[in-house]
Amino acid sequence: MPSKTKIDTTGDPLAYLMLPPPNETEEQRQARLAAEAEAKRISDAIDEELQRQAKAEKRSPKPVKILLLGQSESGKSTTLKNFQLMNTPRAFRAERASWRAVVQLNVVRSIRVILDAMSDAQAHQLPQTSSPIRTHAPELSHSHSTSSIASRYRHPPLTAEHQVLKLRLAPLVQVEEALIRKLTPIGSSELEATQLRANGSHADRARALDKEVAVHSQFAWKDMLQRMVGRISSEGEEGELDEPTRILHACAADMFTLWHDPTIKAMLRAQAIRLEDLPGFFLHSLERVTHPKYVPTDDDILRARLKTLGVSEHKFTIKEGGYSGGMNRDLRIYDVGGHRSLVRAAWAPFFDDMNAILFLAPLSGFDQVLAEDETVNRLEDSVLLWKSICSNPLLGKTNLILFLNKIDIFRAKLDAGIRFGQYIISYGNRPNDYDSTSAYMRRKFGQIHKEYSPQARKFYCHFTAVTNTKSTSEVLVNIQEMIIVTNLRNLNLAD
Repeated sequence: MPSKTKIDTTGDPLAYLMLPPPNETEEQRQARLAAEAEAKRISDAIDEELQRQAKAEKRSPKPVKILLLGQSESGKSTTLKNFQLMNTPRAFRAERASWRAVVQLNVVRSIRVILDAMSDAQAHQLPQTSSPIRTHAPELSHSHSTSSIASRYRHPPLTAEHQVLKLRLAPLVQVEEALIRKLTPIGSSELEATQLRANGSHADRARALDKEVAVHSQFAWKDMLQRMVGRISSEGEEGELDEPTRILHACAADMFTLWHDPTIKAMLRAQAIRLEDLPGFFLHSLERVTHPKYVPTDDDILRARLKTLGVSEHKFTIKEGGYSGGMNRDLRIYDVGGHRSLVRAAWAPFFDDMNAILFLAPLSGFDQVLAEDETVNRLEDSVLLWKSICSNPLLGKTNLILFLNKIDIFRAKLDAGIRFGQYIISYGNRPNDYDSTSAYMRRKFGQIHKEYSPQARKFYCHFTAVTNTKSTSEVLVNIQEMIIVTNLRNLNLAD
């Protein structure tokens, strides 16, 4: 018979919501109470585990915390990958297969840059000019600026063979869409929050959002792709090739021909497009990365480009002093990824307990503009961001470590004759060589650090190319030990 239990809900909306269903039988009531008791047991167990972890953390040495900061494409994710490779190499390499889709998308995006440049070349027959190198694919540029930029290009004539090649590579459009579906399934990123056409493709949706495919840091895309790879490889003896892998392998020869064509090379130079300087460049390894059995190497993973949004935390266990007898200590790396607004002062109150901030400023961006704001020079933007970090009173006691990054690309641009002083006006007519320009930027960042820091602190600066595993690992080992020693010294002084 129905239960007659009556609960007083006067003035308590929560109690009203917790009312049992009307006409509940005694059997249903017993089942509901049993479910509630089980839910409470699980909740209490979770609370006990959290309390146990909190007590364990209090007994353990305080973790060392490092915050990675820098503008988009500054090398934060690559630096994080270096930390992972250095501290957890087995786990890092276990994720290799999941990075294949990212490398494939990088390849397709590079080819799409060339194909769209060919479309621009056909549409415009105007003189060559000196303009900032593009920071992203032409098709991903703002619609109001694409035509004005393209109208200034001087280009060599394209032949009928080039048009046939372009048509043969048309299937790469569906490869791009398939890869974006893999990496950004519905609900996994902020693509859903944008105002897009209801029937727009995944590629359209990705291009509409900040001109680049992005995944949220909380979305476990690597685990998802790892499961997909395992499922495919378990089907049959050889495993069935997925569509992107099959099409990329079929188009490999045409992509190789396109990239090495002298006319195409001249056209890219005329349009000031330097694909080899952009993140995620793999066209020099097409035969290898389009092979059906391709598995990314450590170097491939470091070079692969996938934009992340939001804040991510990564935990490692390291030995103090780097020797086997040292005490274990937790190292936590925080990566603030995403748009330009996410690396400004709004985050500072949440990270005022960091032991160090590792700031990356890519010197190679001196002749580029921001993807988020094409009126702002990339290197000047890094300088302004560095100034805001140095001057923030909440970070006054935090060690600041500067990586003047991408020096390999920076050196190559100077060797190619690109004038540093043409874009960084304050440099003037000084020598256009690597030693002079890099020393100038080191002094500039150092002066800001000295002038704007709330209190005196040491200036740590390194010239880096974080895609170079060997040199970067040596720098990161030294930084880890320096931070730990400084942290221990501070604890002793506090006692």
